[in-house]
Amino acid sequence: MSLPRVFVARLNGMSVFDPLGDEVGRVRDVLVTLSGRVGGQGPRVIGLIVEVPGRRRVFVPITRVTAIDAGQVITTGLVNMRRFQQRPGETLVVGELFDRQVTLVDDGQRVPVVVEDIAMDRQRGGDWRLSKIFVRKGAPQRAVRGLRLGRRRGETLLVDPDQVEGLQDAGPAQAATALLEAYEDLKPQDLAEAIHGLSPKRRAEVADALDDETLADVLEELPDDDRLEILTHLVAERAADVLEVMQPDDATDLLADLPAATQEELLQLMEPDEAADLRRLLTYDENTAGGLMTTEPVVLGPDASIAEALALVRREELHPAIASLVYVTRPPHETPTGRLLGSVHIQRLLREAPHQPVGSVLDDLDPVTPQASLGEVTRALATYNLVALPVVDAEGRLVGSVTVDDVLDHILPDDWREERGEENGLTEVADV
Repeated sequence: MSLPRVFVARLNGMSVFDPLGDEVGRVRDVLVTLSGRVGGQGPRVIGLIVEVPGRRRVFVPITRVTAIDAGQVITTGLVNMRRFQQRPGETLVVGELFDRQVTLVDDGQRVPVVVEDIAMDRQRGGDWRLSKIFVRKGAPQRAVRGLRLGRRRGETLLVDPDQVEGLQDAGPAQAATALLEAYEDLKPQDLAEAIHGLSPKRRAEVADALDDETLADVLEELPDDDRLEILTHLVAERAADVLEVMQPDDATDLLADLPAATQEELLQLMEPDEAADLRRLLTYDENTAGGLMTTEPVVLGPDASIAEALALVRREELHPAIASLVYVTRPPHETPTGRLLGSVHIQRLLREAPHQPVGSVLDDLDPVTPQASLGEVTRALATYNLVALPVVDAEGRLVGSVTVDDVLDHILPDDWREERGEENGLTEVADV
């Protein structure tokens, strides 16, 4: 009877089930040790990286895997639910080996090839080993940001690991095409979690392959150290483009961590209107309403119809908290606006006739000033059961909006993104 062979590209994304048939999560990578060759056998598989509810990635030892068949993985025993942390000597197949340029040694010839997939076989003793490497001749195909690649070109071969040199070497800059294809179903928050688990070099390579909008979304979800590392890796022109796409409050927080000379260089490269918003936000203390607010709320004049307001808040790119309130002001309607007349919650808009002007259904809501403390803002949001709050200057002009997610960012510990979902090593999958 032949022993099972599984290609990692097909394994990625498979559902993982416990012995009772309950889904534990989905496979997101395979962890191997490249130095683990014994008696001519390929590198040893250590385990699977599984994404479980709560967006955290945990390690499942390969010894806990009882079957990989029919598009599913069956596990047994106890699974440690602590967040996965990669150790020295360990390598992620999808995250670090796919798209790596290596050398194929064949009949005395040395041919440059690119790793596109890797097969793992179960041995008679129960171990899993990397058994075959699917490679494509030629240089790696570079992704063009924002464009999906077509069919790849070049002769493909299925070779033994012993025929390949360079798997253990980080080498030159590596493409991220296969990695992003494996993660294409992920939301920005999940992609940020995956990128956080990579090495600094690999994070930079993935950032280079992402389009500006996706990278901006990912940076907003990463811990401060990671996003600062990625931003400083980018060339100044692209860093400025990404900052323009980010939410103004998130972009300001990132700029605030840079030296003054770097801040000014990036602001000079940005569009004047975008740079002006960020310069204004940088003047406020980070623990005040001015330091927390976004300068891009939804603003309309009093004569605009409810139908028009609903069309604006329906835009996909709007954060849900920002879309929850429509602010009604005198002209101009770009911050800093004319005098704030009031605001309308989206629920109120849904209850009124579409042809009515928004000025006729204003809610009585007290705004805060840019100097209001974090405590004042938090109490105001709690008092009125809101997820957003208007911020006005001394003349009553709307200058921005504070959303509850930005308040939580400042209330939670600095490393909350790294610790989210951890519950003291909770074990959830039991033997039967």
